[in-house]
Amino acid sequence: MAETCPTTGIERLLLSTDGSEYSEGAVREAITLAKRCSSKLTIVSVIETNPQFEALAPEVVEKSEKAMRKHLEAVQKRAVLEGVDCGIIVHRGEDTYQYIVDEAVRNKSSMIVMGKRGRTGIKRLMMGSVAARVIGHSPCNVLVVPHEARVEFKNIVLAVDGSRYSAAAAIEAINTAKRNKSMLIIVAVVLSESIPPMDIAFSQTQRDLVADKELKESEENVKAVKAAAQKEGVSVTGLILGGTPYEAIVDIAKEKNADLIVLGSHGKTGLEKLLMGSVAERVIVLSTCAVLVVKTV
Repeated sequence: MAETCPTTGIERLLLSTDGSEYSEGAVREAITLAKRCSSKLTIVSVIETNPQFEALAPEVVEKSEKAMRKHLEAVQKRAVLEGVDCGIIVHRGEDTYQYIVDEAVRNKSSMIVMGKRGRTGIKRLMMGSVAARVIGHSPCNVLVVPHEARVEFKNIVLAVDGSRYSAAAAIEAINTAKRNKSMLIIVAVVLSESIPPMDIAFSQTQRDLVADKELKESEENVKAVKAAAQKEGVSVTGLILGGTPYEAIVDIAKEKNADLIVLGSHGKTGLEKLLMGSVAERVIVLSTCAVLVVKTV
């Protein structure tokens, strides 16, 4: 019996890989998703170079491209063995993210799947410029998959803040949870070091721990999304978390054994598109599970 597609509207997937071990999680999950959803999979990679370097060391560039094509052909073979329709594309250039975004536009991709590199120290709080810019400019949702992560759609954490960006993420998360009979954990974070995670139904007694207005807004946001999820028959919990937003989201995802975090993207225009929201960026960097960034039009 054919597997059920875990989400809707992903007829065309774009997998971005740099050929490193950090891309393995993205490769694995992209093939799995494409197989389950009968999606067309396109694999893209970019050789970072410029005209000056190519003129000075053409053999180095050629060697890099040859190695990358070998990697993509190996991934393509894996996909074909799983019955996935798969094509490969290699580009050369300086603005890596632009080639990836352009391919997403050209192929009318429904989702971009990409990995992330492991980082330590202060670098753990900063995302690679390529990944950040891909997300900022992407015309579609972006799934970021750490090396060891597996997206099983069992426990999904949805971060909400009342914005139209999180509203789009809520729709995506509820629909996905409904299709997979997932447990959906809706979270809103207020800046506080003392407020513990608590079910929305019992948060009234904690009002003295945080500013009343901020807590009230968070409660209303969570209640609204929780009600929408319940209307769709989704098993759902609503939590108000205290602390630093990105830390609270990552920590609750670990505590609840989440295999997916869903959050919204700023989707800004102009130069601002180069800057992701700091919360979203740091959640992606620190999370050990996959993160789905939902775009808005």
